[in-house]
Amino acid sequence: MINLSNPCPPVAAFLYGKGAPVISSPLRVGCTGHFPSTTVTVSVNSEAYMEVFRSDLSIESTGIVPQELAEQIVPEALAWASLHGILMGDKAVESSGKIPGTGLVHAPVSLLPSPFLESHFKQAIELAPLFNMLVDEVSKNDEFLQKSLSRTKGADRFTARLLDIHSLILQEGIKQEIYLGLHRSDYMADLRTGNLLQVEINTISSSFAGLGSRVTGLHRYMVNCIGQRSDLDSKAIPENEAADGFAKAIATAFKEWGNPQAVVLMVVQPGERNMYDQYWLSTKLQEKYGIHVIRRTLAEVYKSAKLHEDNTFSIGKHTIAVVYYRAGYDPKDYPSEDEWSARTLMEKSNAIKCPSISYHLAGTKKIQQELAKPGVLERFVKKADDAEKLRRCFAGLWGFDNNEELQVIEDAIANPDDFVLKPQREGGGNNIYGENIKSKLEELKEGKTADSFDAYILMQRIFPPIHTTYFVRNGEPITQKSVSELGIFSTFVRKNNEVIVNEQVGYLLRTKASDTNEGGVATGFAVLDSVYLIED
Repeated sequence: MINLSNPCPPVAAFLYGKGAPVISSPLRVGCTGHFPSTTVTVSVNSEAYMEVFRSDLSIESTGIVPQELAEQIVPEALAWASLHGILMGDKAVESSGKIPGTGLVHAPVSLLPSPFLESHFKQAIELAPLFNMLVDEVSKNDEFLQKSLSRTKGADRFTARLLDIHSLILQEGIKQEIYLGLHRSDYMADLRTGNLLQVEINTISSSFAGLGSRVTGLHRYMVNCIGQRSDLDSKAIPENEAADGFAKAIATAFKEWGNPQAVVLMVVQPGERNMYDQYWLSTKLQEKYGIHVIRRTLAEVYKSAKLHEDNTFSIGKHTIAVVYYRAGYDPKDYPSEDEWSARTLMEKSNAIKCPSISYHLAGTKKIQQELAKPGVLERFVKKADDAEKLRRCFAGLWGFDNNEELQVIEDAIANPDDFVLKPQREGGGNNIYGENIKSKLEELKEGKTADSFDAYILMQRIFPPIHTTYFVRNGEPITQKSVSELGIFSTFVRKNNEVIVNEQVGYLLRTKASDTNEGGVATGFAVLDSVYLIED
């Protein structure tokens, strides 16, 4: 649980500098939020005498500490990161994704934390249990999942295979009684509206609970090291125990399953360079709860898994109580029918799948877009004030299911920088931006591609505040104009109709260059960061 008992410092002058707002043209700003008074330069085109910022807005800022000081403390940060396991496998070393302890390199990190509004941070925390309940309620409505994804099924083979497994499990009867959700809901602050807007919710392979919580420790240490050389206060960095929270939820579900001799199966990708983020979790399960974790790829599961008459399944001598997927979210994870057979076998069992096939489907982008339609969210969230809280963070989302929604295609072609075109994919690097949106939509309209509109959703583009960050990759510091994305980790355990766990457990901040569209750390677009709370 994140502790916000410590008051954050006064509005941080380091966000953009000191002084009153300075705007480069007589623009009437229509933001409804409460961003701090700062020195900013806002650049807009000649048509921008409007109440909402246009897409070519840019904000310049100063860094959290002077660059000279930042460069002096890099060695200390690298040493701390290495000593405390903020590590990944070096892609230049072939064995680094196969043999732990070989080819180690520090994970890409920010040298110091990044500013984030306290009100937005608290809002995201408050939303966590609501999104947990929403995912669970949606997952139980089989008709809604199948109907909402029916058009996507015809356009996207991967989604179709997931739906086929879902249908098969329904036909044969669901054997799973205990449901476990390890979720991460991602947000960005939007300068146009002043609101905190949700980017997506991740229900499968929610990564960086391990490394992310370690980076928070790094930043608290670095702020304390700087001491009187800056005005920073380590109390403004929220506590972050995400890995402990994930481990506790798995252990709770494991105990409910009722066989202390069983194990947790972590399904991983072959050659996983991000294994240490995963090992933080498995190590905590062993040390704190005495629960053993085995690691297997889908191909390895296919070769050795056996489904038994009592609906349990085993791998070798190990009975599996919990299946924790850190793979299986990408079509590349299924290069043959063997991998699909492995996924199907596990779904047929009574083991606790994290996520179950229904939780996996509930986290798809198409379902996110369906829930944003008028009246749909309210089918699953009965309390009006809870539904309003959730809707407040929804960005504009459009499918291509009816004539009204098809109107947005022309808007996106005319103003491509205002939108993001998203396929039904997870893992980063898949979204389409800018002029590529225009060309892709025109191809789809004219039938010049094998894709169809049903394989995509369109989302309002979010324009977050820009700040200066010191990135550290491969031991080298880089000063970078950047933007940040906040992820809130949450856990959920339900046995039959009884909710046992529903809480937020920590956070992840990922920061990327402001001129970069994608934001994955493991894919090389971003760095691991942590929050420095500032008052509104």
